[in-house]
Amino acid sequence: MKGYAVKKNRLEVVENPEENVFESVLDEVVRKGAQKMLETALNLEVEEFCRSHAERQDKEGRRQVVRNGLSEARTIVTGAGPLKVRTPRVDDRILKAAGESRFKSSLVPPYLRRSKNIEELVPVLYLKGISTGDFTQALEKILGKDVVGFSAENIVRMKQIWQQDYEKWMSRDLSKSRYVYWWVDGIYFNVRLDDDRQCILVIIGAKADGTKELIAVVDGFRESKESWASIIRELKRRGLLEGPELAIGDGALGFWAAIAEEFPKTKTQICWVHKTVNVLDKMPSSLQGKAKKMIHDIYLAPAKMDANVAFDVFIEEFDLKYPKAVDSLRLHRQELLSFYDFPAEQWQHIRSTNVIESTFSTVRLRTKKTKGCGSRIATLTMVFKLAESAEKRWKKLRGYRKISQLLEGVQFQDGIALQKAA
Repeated sequence: MKGYAVKKNRLEVVENPEENVFESVLDEVVRKGAQKMLETALNLEVEEFCRSHAERQDKEGRRQVVRNGLSEARTIVTGAGPLKVRTPRVDDRILKAAGESRFKSSLVPPYLRRSKNIEELVPVLYLKGISTGDFTQALEKILGKDVVGFSAENIVRMKQIWQQDYEKWMSRDLSKSRYVYWWVDGIYFNVRLDDDRQCILVIIGAKADGTKELIAVVDGFRESKESWASIIRELKRRGLLEGPELAIGDGALGFWAAIAEEFPKTKTQICWVHKTVNVLDKMPSSLQGKAKKMIHDIYLAPAKMDANVAFDVFIEEFDLKYPKAVDSLRLHRQELLSFYDFPAEQWQHIRSTNVIESTFSTVRLRTKKTKGCGSRIATLTMVFKLAESAEKRWKKLRGYRKISQLLEGVQFQDGIALQKAA
């Protein structure tokens, strides 16, 4: 029996001399279980809706908002495989006559054909190097033989729609936008039809209410100052009046020179995750465990004074034998400790670019040799779709109510707000 597997970022035929019967049975059990759970949830949803309108009765005392059978079956592609779904229908014409909201399932909206995690699967596979023609076979292996809606023609159509979505998003008005934090990074991808690796420059912001928002996803050139400055100027042209209070990123970015010119009041925070990796790379493996703990002692210190003490201890311990590692840390001392001037509840968010790293962890190709995507615009569009999907799951910042104090000019010391002068 032949199957398909994703290996070395391409689709390969795999010979399976014997079908794994137990795996097939397990898949079927999972699908049936998911089907049963979905049916139960849909029934509970419609029963609750009808119950909420139980007081609506005609002259004979009969309810006017009641169940009215089931819709025609449709197949929805989910992570558990294709599921045939018949959503409950409701006779709620009385609500329409009264101009009130009628029943609409929040679990299975009209016209839904695939769940959100499946929508994310397409750009991930594409960025991993799966060609358009191989999508159907790859998805059959992942989701089952009955998968529908993923022909080569449909994949091409989806990519065209997503490109239009991206272009519209990149021209949106920003005149009413205000951000307290920016996280920035450059994500590298290989492009089959290009000689150089493509660098996608990403900016994610935190708004006054603590929610995170995707600000920019742009094709750059090796994270240069010119590329970042071009992005920031474009944001300003679309109405962005003020820069963030703090920007967080890798110390090697050309972004720092760009932000200093375009928004000189913005403070800078070097990502501790990037910096730790850079320092440890310059030390022997036998000492990396010890050095890593000492670095943690710096940025986990409760106050900037304690962090500086731990900083000096690290320098004294390793400066003589490993000056390059120490210099990598020492040269950015001020920028590494900027977070102490912001609310303590938010330190875990602003010490690193984790919000970007976690979003692209499955497709980050900075250290991998792959064939990659077919074109630069296709790569850019796929990265945008992944980030857009991830944005819906981003959580609010801790202590977000303190953000209003920051924007009002209140100063923070060691994470605690200082009394504003009268």
